Amino acid sequence: MGNALSKITAALLAVLLLFLFPAWQAAQRQADIRYLAAYRTLVQFTDAVRNKGVVTPAMYEDFVRELETPGGGYDVELEHRHKTYHPEYGDPADPATFLNDFTVVYDAYDTSEILQVMFPAENGQKGGAYELQEGDFFAVTALDRSRSPYEILTEFLYPGAGGTHPTLLTYGGMVLNEDY
Repeated sequence: MGNALSKITAALLAVLLLFLFPAWQAAQRQADIRYLAAYRTLVQFTDAVRNKGVVTPAMYEDFVRELETPGGGYDVELEHRHKTYHPEYGDPADPATFLNDFTVVYDAYDTSEILQVMFPAENGQKGGAYELQEGDFFAVTALDRSRSPYEILTEFLYPGAGGTHPTLLTYGGMVLNEDY
């Protein structure tokens, strides 16, 4: 009985070492490549928006399509923060009490407001480009909502490890130009 048990254990260990571990490593490389491709797409789109100062419907649709090409689906969040200056007054009702100072305030616009400009819901109204101004901030966040083969194999090989966290990609910065 002990000899049979050791042979079964050796066979299971051989299967694990010869098949599952190389498959797990290949899946890990595939997940890394998919992550890098998605991040490259995110950076290219965000830099194009920052350099042009505009998001067109064609740019956005191409970005979403290219982001989902390597596989998986992403939840995309756009954020535009518009810089405005508010003058400081001792008495807001009296313009003569200007304190020679300004407060910088950022008005934030999220994905729904940006997409409403590009793709209006009303029939007959044509959508257009969403324009930004130089000095504004624009950021894109993409959350991978799919499970990769790497995550599935990791959960199989390491049960109870808590699983892997979803991939979150974020990139953004200041709008550099108004080229529209």
